[in-house]
Amino acid sequence: MIRNRVRIIGGAWRSRLVHFPPRPDLRPTPDRVRETLFNWLGQDLTGKACLDLFAGSGALGFEAASRGARRVVMVERDPVVYRALVASRAALDAAVVELQRADALEFLRADDAVYDVVFIDPPYRSDLWPRVAPLLPRHLATDALVYVERATRAGPLPGWAVWKQGRAGQVAYQLLKRDPGALP
Repeated sequence: MIRNRVRIIGGAWRSRLVHFPPRPDLRPTPDRVRETLFNWLGQDLTGKACLDLFAGSGALGFEAASRGARRVVMVERDPVVYRALVASRAALDAAVVELQRADALEFLRADDAVYDVVFIDPPYRSDLWPRVAPLLPRHLATDALVYVERATRAGPLPGWAVWKQGRAGQVAYQLLKRDPGALP
């Protein structure tokens, strides 16, 4: 990864660069981790609705759109980072990408949409997953997958099952599924 740029690794926009501003807590998902994640998801996301809840650089959301997702909603509250996402969407001509400038928790409370894949990569070392998890079930399609990235690996919260997991350096990542027997 080149400073303040990240390369899309697959799909229609393979090798295209996405630019983002310098921010202390903004660290794009590394190429190796994104490659693993999209291998787990099956490479082709045609017809899927995706939510990139803490969009940051946009690496996960643009990667999903590049691989055929029919709709990608990216949520970012930082105005400078949001403007960079607007510029990247325009540069890629990414019509399927919808940008929302909002706090992730407030967005989840207000949004009524349902998603097939949700990417949760909050600011590094924040522990927002326990606050986000209870708000997700009403937004998840049957068999939806939730990708969670954080500084430390922790067991899933009640109601969630780990489908796949990995670690790359200081990054722990998991692909979760709802555990229907444990959710209300």
